[in-house]
Amino acid sequence: MKQLDAVQAALRAEHATVYGYGVVGGRVDEDRKQEAREAYDAHRARRDALRRAVRDLGGEPEPAAAAYALPFAVPDGAAAVRLAAELEDRLAGVYADLVRASEGTRRRDAAGALREAAIRSTRWKGSGVAFPGLPELGASEAAPPAPSGSPSGAPSASPSGTGAPDTL
Repeated sequence: MKQLDAVQAALRAEHATVYGYGVVGGRVDEDRKQEAREAYDAHRARRDALRRAVRDLGGEPEPAAAAYALPFAVPDGAAAVRLAAELEDRLAGVYADLVRASEGTRRRDAAGALREAAIRSTRWKGSGVAFPGLPELGASEAAPPAPSGSPSGAPSASPSGTGAPDTL
């Protein structure tokens, strides 16, 4: 995977994650609203940094989709917590791809983003995985990884062919 492609994939994933945290923030219980707000703000900052990175690599940053399909219904606080963990797990996979495709400062930044996604996922779930971003290495036989639609767990591209993800 070329570096620009990996950065664009991370940007698409951050767009979807920002959208998803909007849903999480609206449904999560009061005692976790601050955690959701902090994650939302962190993902917005990463999204903005990725836009700059795409430009630095000579590309045009992909815009956010108007809306994203959620992986499951989020009618209450418990579902919101599950969604937050799912968002972070998928994002970890995308950042693992970016680590592989990058070097130097960008690689360090991607590794930091992967670490932060793994920590947030663990906080939301109350447990973690052995190899964040690489579910095939961290999954136990009792709990196979959920299909994601892409090898990295990244949001899938829209059927319209615009390249913008339409699912979280």
